Amino acid sequence: MKILQVHNEYLQVGGEDAVVRAEADLLEAAGHEVVRWHIANPTRPLDQVATLIAAPYNPRRAAEAKRLGAGARPDVAHVHNTWYALTPSILPALHSLAVPVVMTLHNFRLTCANALLQRDGEPCELCVGSHPWHGVRYKCYRDSYFASGLAAATIALNRRRRTWSDNVDRFIVLSEFAKSRLVAGGVPEEKVVTKPNFVDDPGERKAPPSASDFVLFAGRLIEGKGILTLLDAWSLTSSKLRLVIAGDGPLREQIAAAAPGDVELLGWVEPIEIRRLMLEAKALVFPSEYYENMPMSIIEAYACGLPVVASNRGSTTEIVAPLGERWLVPPGRPERWAEAVSMLADSEEVDEAGKRARAEYESRYSPERGLANLLTAYAL
Repeated sequence: MKILQVHNEYLQVGGEDAVVRAEADLLEAAGHEVVRWHIANPTRPLDQVATLIAAPYNPRRAAEAKRLGAGARPDVAHVHNTWYALTPSILPALHSLAVPVVMTLHNFRLTCANALLQRDGEPCELCVGSHPWHGVRYKCYRDSYFASGLAAATIALNRRRRTWSDNVDRFIVLSEFAKSRLVAGGVPEEKVVTKPNFVDDPGERKAPPSASDFVLFAGRLIEGKGILTLLDAWSLTSSKLRLVIAGDGPLREQIAAAAPGDVELLGWVEPIEIRRLMLEAKALVFPSEYYENMPMSIIEAYACGLPVVASNRGSTTEIVAPLGERWLVPPGRPERWAEAVSMLADSEEVDEAGKRARAEYESRYSPERGLANLLTAYAL
């Protein structure tokens, strides 16, 4: 099979970019041909403004997509991110070539100006099922009326033109929660399939999770990720466990100043080192207060046979639910997180949860399952 993979890369490389590359590599390793059309948003301020103005619909990008599609003659076009240099204009251009178009919705951009369904650090669904102009009122994108207006205009214009509903043959979403919000926001339910991401197998643990003396937090140190709630919880526990924080961000200095002696702040850590820490930790803590879509750190932990204590919000709830109710905690509640940390003293429960985590990985998040899911999504 020949796949045209289309992706607008982010200036700050993140999990979505890694997922896109991993899918292309997976397909190629299985003998399929992948034509990668990846572009990046501009870096110069004037170029950024000019490109953002064209974000709702760019005929030049449409013509480029048509030329590339006609030349490559793929069996399927798999579109990931189009924001904001590619623009949704590429979808009717590809569809006009009678190329089946599959689109992965990694976030909520088809209904939300900032793509996250959050405002002021809290979940927000004002635009779900209504209109995107609330995002302009609250400056939801880049804290700017101008930028938010262009993001909202992109949603409104392409809804009116039926760009997504008429020119995408299949939408891939990452979770049932994401499906529910996107369908409520107007994505045709009959075209939606749920396909989670996958991660490589890191190999076996050298010791069960219960043998470890530390708990791991891996993520950006920003408001809404729950790291401050976690630190408050740590001060309420009598646990002898260490908390190891792997990540960087604007809260780093505040955390460093407030962290007690049993908290170790590593700063930014290479992905391979994160994987090593996961293979050695007792549990991963994921206290995010956001509507996370498909947190890669959770399924990476599962691959390592590492149990996860997570906020019961958004997609995280359905991903962690197989470990049991005790592994899901209300976000923003330090006293409840302190109770959850105390639960980790039960070695038998920790190890059983680790086994369930690994079983979930093997059945849902392995490369073999990821390849099968992709090919199923392409069977139009």
